[in-house]
Amino acid sequence: MNWYLDNGKESDVIVSSRIRLARNLKDFNFKRKLTNDASEKLLERIKYITPSLGYGLEFFRIKDMDDMTKMSLVEKHIISPELVANKNDEHGAILINHEENICIMINEEDHIKLQVFGSGLDLNGAMGLAKEIDKKLDNTLNFAVSKEYGYLTSCPINVGTGLKASVMVHLPALKLTGNISKILHIVSNFGMKITGIYGEDTQTKGDIYQISNNQTLGITEDEIINNLENITKKVIEQERLARKYLTKEKLELEDKVYRAYGILTNAVKITSDECIKLLSDVKLGTDLGIIKELTDNKIKELELYTKPTNLQKKIGKVINTYDREIERAKMIKQIINNGEK
Repeated sequence: MNWYLDNGKESDVIVSSRIRLARNLKDFNFKRKLTNDASEKLLERIKYITPSLGYGLEFFRIKDMDDMTKMSLVEKHIISPELVANKNDEHGAILINHEENICIMINEEDHIKLQVFGSGLDLNGAMGLAKEIDKKLDNTLNFAVSKEYGYLTSCPINVGTGLKASVMVHLPALKLTGNISKILHIVSNFGMKITGIYGEDTQTKGDIYQISNNQTLGITEDEIINNLENITKKVIEQERLARKYLTKEKLELEDKVYRAYGILTNAVKITSDECIKLLSDVKLGTDLGIIKELTDNKIKELELYTKPTNLQKKIGKVINTYDREIERAKMIKQIINNGEK
């Protein structure tokens, strides 16, 4: 099973964990100054060492991937929208395994962005695996490192560890109780960044936020992970307290989540944005044991296969927006009625 369809620790609040390490090769200019010939040489070098890395990693050039596959990975948050943009399409590539919990982006902002994903709260597990792969890469590729500053990156704010650790959190109760702004402010005061699900300058959808570290210089990897995990646990605690508060008005809460469930299961057509909002309410109801017809695994299936590109990939054809709304409604019924996969 792919990691994003599995449950993890604290999965009622924590959707996923991600470790990302930005690295550059010592023998090449940074991405902005990299010529086309040098970009090709860099790709060939990484392709050559791929079999020696293990972990079931395979090399794919972005320009050789069809649009549906590329956008499917973007929707899963496995690759960035920037990697598949036209300016990176010609010389971009990825190394990815079958489970898709390891994905190394090549020639995005930096030469290498090593990413490891996990369901629920699993920062330490993801960090351990990322360190293993990072060491193998460094032994064969020779990363650009400064004794004074640490790993050198295209963006100055990533210099040092080059580590961006993040968690996706589902905070519907804090939103419903009007406490979300206070929590977001507290998170920011602890030196963390909180953004939309696709990172900076993106909107929050379905009450899901991304919390990540701000600082990479003058702090160790372990300190970054511990700080993020501690603040995440505080957020989990506050979200669960808010959910407990909501259950005091049980009838109102049941009405809200079952109305969402009713629309999802009976709609003949449904837009992507409406589906995201309804699934947030339905997940809340499922996690609180109000909606007994669903499980967290089914929620994950619903969240994935109702996204525009992954819906089309699942049904095996490209369709327009209106037809997607119809097929999305059918897919919801199919997932709910077919039992556990």
